[in-house]
Amino acid sequence: MPRIARGAIPSPNIWNAPQVYELENRAVDPQGAADAAMRELRPWAGATVLDIGCGTGFHLPVLAADAAAVIGVEPHGDLAGLARRRCANLPDVSVYAATAQDLPLPDASVDVAMARWAYFFGPGCEPGLRELSRVVRRGGAAFVIDLDATRGSFGRWFSRTVPAYSAREVEAFWDRQGWQRRTLDLTMSFGRRADLEAVLRIEFAPDVAEQAIAETPGLEIFYPNVLRWRYF
Repeated sequence: MPRIARGAIPSPNIWNAPQVYELENRAVDPQGAADAAMRELRPWAGATVLDIGCGTGFHLPVLAADAAAVIGVEPHGDLAGLARRRCANLPDVSVYAATAQDLPLPDASVDVAMARWAYFFGPGCEPGLRELSRVVRRGGAAFVIDLDATRGSFGRWFSRTVPAYSAREVEAFWDRQGWQRRTLDLTMSFGRRADLEAVLRIEFAPDVAEQAIAETPGLEIFYPNVLRWRYF
């Protein structure tokens, strides 16, 4: 059985199918628009960067290319182990098996924190946001990248898979927390049709996934997202 940090909220896609999620990570945002948007708001060259919910560590080497130090936090112990192995030759990268609401870091020790596709549901994230306030230094920033369920076919498929999700309530939550937002028009671009279909099958309920596959010609999917941020 995998080791799961106490208080972790399951992430069925990557927890149950990490190999397929790797294909998804490779396909998402080939233009690098998300990183460019974050860098515009708060560059991380020479900074200490925290990746919350880092999974198998896909983004850690890219961050480490410019940052002085990179910290990955992942509640699924087996995935955290994969992230450590991925970054074994990167001395400035460290990975911890822990949750967002219990970060194993000192106060005021991080310049830039980010969570990609880990804070969809807004209400309930308050303990993690309080931890950000503790660990991010003054002059730093935190970023959250989430799916925009109000736009595009991807948003519609997600809403069918998670009918209890309320985009209005989530938006109101982030407004109350004082975070800013901008839309991100990302894409997923695959080299093989089989990879695209496999990714859709880990992201959506079985009947929705089959509909999504039928509605998606070719190898590219529009992937509407929201970038949220807060300065400290």
